Order: sequence, then structure tokens, then C-alpha cells
Amino acid sequence: MYAEERQQHIVDRARREGRVDVAELAAELTVTGETIRRDLSVLERHGLLRRVHGGAIPVERLGFEPALATRDAVLGAEKDRIAKAALAEVPEEGSILLDAGSTTARLAEILPVDRQLTILTNALPTALSLATRANFTVLFVGGRVRSRTLACVDPWALEILAQSYVDVAFIATNGLSVRRGLTTPDQAEAAVKKAMVTAARRRVLLADHTKLSSDHLARFAELSDIDLFISDTGLDPQVAAEIESQGPRVVRA
Repeated sequence: MYAEERQQHIVDRARREGRVDVAELAAELTVTGETIRRDLSVLERHGLLRRVHGGAIPVERLGFEPALATRDAVLGAEKDRIAKAALAEVPEEGSILLDAGSTTARLAEILPVDRQLTILTNALPTALSLATRANFTVLFVGGRVRSRTLACVDPWALEILAQSYVDVAFIATNGLSVRRGLTTPDQAEAAVKKAMVTAARRRVLLADHTKLSSDHLARFAELSDIDLFISDTGLDPQVAAEIESQGPRVVRA
């Protein structure tokens, strides 16, 4: 097992069980305790786990929300595949909405420059990167800028979204489960995401498989509110089928 695979296994188990133990992981994965401790240090630097005595717990249990740069550094190849698959949902012309998130940002980077698009976004980096492209009309959903995610929230953003209606919204999430739906740690961001779901004719969720079975404080949508969920091949086929039973079509990119 490669280090990246081992570390992903550790994260998945921590999120599933609420805690991982160094000795148990070492025995299960047939490696030394020192190897596991190095893995935990890497995962802590990436903002996925928090070290505790004898093991680690997932950051979700602490109510901790990783910063955008931290999230962007994790599962880059998977996020690139998700973004490329999402291109099929971008109209030749019309309006789209890009939520703030590391995977939606990757979609923004590869949007075809020859399409006539009106793009709404509450993500400050995305708005800045798209504003110079000649065929794009960028409408910035302004408001209070959260330093952790560089997303705009609060009444100004909600008012703009209440007056908007786009062809396709590309939504990001921190957590996803069949039982709880789509969740995020911050209530202000949850309110904006909920308004985005309402403001679109078609809703496409972009999220890698690590978001599965990770529930956060604020719920902003049910799975039945989503038309298409694009994830990566790390998403278990059985879980994908359970998600599809709730409404959205699932693509494993």
C-alpha cells in the first residue's frame, strides 16, 4: 500500500469511527507505529486530523474548518477529474453559478474561453481569475468575506441570490450523507449555499469521496435537491447507489 493510500484509509476510518489508534492502525496495516505517527503528522498538516494522545481524531469532531489553501492541497488529482467531468454540464451559452470551494475553483480554471457565459460567484479568488476573460460576464455575489474560505456571506449575498436564477449551479459541500444531506460547519455559508440551490434550474454537486459520511453543524440541502452528483472513483459503488436512491444521478470520475 502506498503512503497516500494508507493515509486515505486512516482518514476514512477516523471519520467513520470518530478516532484512530496508532497501535491498532499499525497492526491492521502491517507497518510500524512510527510510520503511522508520520502519517498522522502529514494528515494534521493537511488539516484533516488532529493528533491526540495515542492516535488522532477527525477535525470535524472539533468543529474545525480547514482553510481553502489546506483543502486545495488534498486529493488534487481527484478534484481535477471531477472538474473535467463537470465541463459536460456547462452550457454553450447562458448563466452558471460557482460556489466557493476547492473543486469548484478547479472547474473555474478550465472553463472554455470560447463560451458566452454569465457567471455568478461568491468566491473572491474565482471572481478575480475569471474577470479578465473576454467572453465571460462575471457577477460577484458580494457581502462579508470570510477569511477562512474567501467566500462572501450574510445579507448582501443572500439578497443578490434571491433576485437571481441561473441555468446551472455548481455546488460545493463539506459533508454529505444519505441521512443528513449536505452540511457545512458555518451557518452563514450554509445560508448562502441554500440560496444558491434555490437560485438554479439545475444543481450539480462537486465533491470528492472524503466528504461522504461527514456531517457538520449546518444543513443546507437534501440529496433530493441535487440533480447530479459528480465525485471520484474512491466513492463506494454501494454508497453511490444509496445516494441515487435519494434522487441525484451519480458520476464517478
